[in-house]
Amino acid sequence: MMAQILFGQSYYLKFDPKLYAEMKPYPPLGSLYAASYARSLGYDVAFFDAMLAQSEDEWAHALDTHKPKYAILFEDNFNYLSKMCLLNMRQAAFKMIEMAKARGCIVIVNGSDATDHLADYFARGADFMILGEGEVTLEELLGKLERSEKREYENIRGLVRKDADEKITRSPKREFIRDLDRLPFPAWDLVDIPRYQKIWRARHGYYSMNMVTTRGCPYSCNWCAKPIYGQRYNVRSPENVAQELEWLREHFQPDHIWFADDILGLKPHWLEQFAELVNESNCATPFKCLLRADLVNKNVAAALKRAKCHTVWMGAESGSQKILDAMDKGTTVEQIHNARKLLGEVGIRVGYFIQYGYRGETRDDIELTLKMIRETIPDEIGISVSYPLPGTKFYETVKLELGAKQNWTDSDDLAMLYRGAYSTDYYRILYRVTHHELRRLHAERKLKRALAKPQTIRGETLRALGAIPLQAVRLSRARGEWNAREKVEHAAAA
Repeated sequence: MMAQILFGQSYYLKFDPKLYAEMKPYPPLGSLYAASYARSLGYDVAFFDAMLAQSEDEWAHALDTHKPKYAILFEDNFNYLSKMCLLNMRQAAFKMIEMAKARGCIVIVNGSDATDHLADYFARGADFMILGEGEVTLEELLGKLERSEKREYENIRGLVRKDADEKITRSPKREFIRDLDRLPFPAWDLVDIPRYQKIWRARHGYYSMNMVTTRGCPYSCNWCAKPIYGQRYNVRSPENVAQELEWLREHFQPDHIWFADDILGLKPHWLEQFAELVNESNCATPFKCLLRADLVNKNVAAALKRAKCHTVWMGAESGSQKILDAMDKGTTVEQIHNARKLLGEVGIRVGYFIQYGYRGETRDDIELTLKMIRETIPDEIGISVSYPLPGTKFYETVKLELGAKQNWTDSDDLAMLYRGAYSTDYYRILYRVTHHELRRLHAERKLKRALAKPQTIRGETLRALGAIPLQAVRLSRARGEWNAREKVEHAAAA
């Protein structure tokens, strides 16, 4: 059971109450890529999956079982929750580092939070930090550690360490891997796939797996932290992705795929080629992905449909053009409307990510966002408030207004971390207003569709009819609470 390297990561679904209740777990792709890469170099590797663990005690058990020389916390840099640097997960990482050091391991860390808080991670016992894309830096570091070439550490690009005087020392940045096709597929054999399958099928009636086709994002939204890839964007070939999907289908029979890319199919004609390939090999699988509104046209929508896309999530952010421009989003409200229309016409569900609380946003801007939701009626919605993270233009704008708490505890926190126009309580009420608005719209849409085809009326339609007044009452109450809160905050500010 012993292994030379034990890979793990510190995102515990158990420590994120909202998503634990939702229970849609995915193994950490970033960790699995790193484990697969290290194994391809000849290292004996083991893997600890925090996603389904109940606590850090399971990490301690893995350390005692495998007795690794190296304990590597290689965070899942494809998971947006890792980029958010949640406090619960940071504390878990600290505890995991301490557990590994107590057992004599050399501890190596890569991830967004470690990048932003190097001193804190070193203080807890980390021996080395890897900045940016980690595989090649890890390869060089392990090679020198195995050969005891301590004097050569400064020649390893992308590495942070402590020198003889305990001073934190960074080496120059490392170039990114351009040919992603040369990387081995994630080490899926290290994952307890039957456990994931059982959870998904029991809770949701289908089994979903995660994949990535790209690394990075070339756009400049000024609130988006990019500590790992910066603004570089590299993409796997559609042939390579189709081969992996075919392999996953053959071995694990997923019913659904989540493409966890920041943007899927940005390279011209990539989606069209992918759609052709997965249909030729009979491995097309329903999937969800993330796209920008300005990238959606008729050809893209058609290619997504041919590839069996089920849901597209868009970073709509706001229905106010003023706010989109302030964010350097590079999209327009009109493009959001158009993308929603084009995707809906081919039968693809659409989700919006909405961000409230950006600097300069007023009640009028918020009402424009609600108006956009009423006019376009997305199928799903995710709501956040502006979240300042180091390395972003937005962070630099508001950093003097930050309080002692500078990260959310978990994904449902919704705390305003800087002095915005309104309070945390205000936005938590607005969160409910927005969801009640969308639920009312969905109920009305179901009723209209049923009335257009009376022969389709079933119990579900009758339930939708009953939900309309209920959601209207809930929306009215929430709006009343929202308005009252706004008056209180205006009075306090006067």
